[in-house]
Amino acid sequence: MTIAFAVLVALIFIALGTAKLLALPMARELATHSGFSVSAYRGIGALELAGAAGVLAGLALPLLGGLAGAGLLLLLAGALITHLRNQHALQQIAPALVCALLVIGYLVVLL
Repeated sequence: MTIAFAVLVALIFIALGTAKLLALPMARELATHSGFSVSAYRGIGALELAGAAGVLAGLALPLLGGLAGAGLLLLLAGALITHLRNQHALQQIAPALVCALLVIGYLVVLL
């Protein structure tokens, strides 16, 4: 079960982080819509990729995976705060909520 959660969480954050880091058009729109510069959004993407790598490394070193999961959870808390401050609709907030639940699930199974 831990492996499945780790791979799922890592794949999601690899996709999200890569889109932000490469500043793909959709990521640029989301950055602007949320009040971030593209450069800041790229920084968030780099943190997401680092978190994904940490979660995968956690398969061998569970403490590292737990720390990476906690870091991703902090990023998601920031995302939720940003969505709420910008009064985004529930459909815009839902992906961050789902990702947060997946990361929480990963951390629960890891423990």
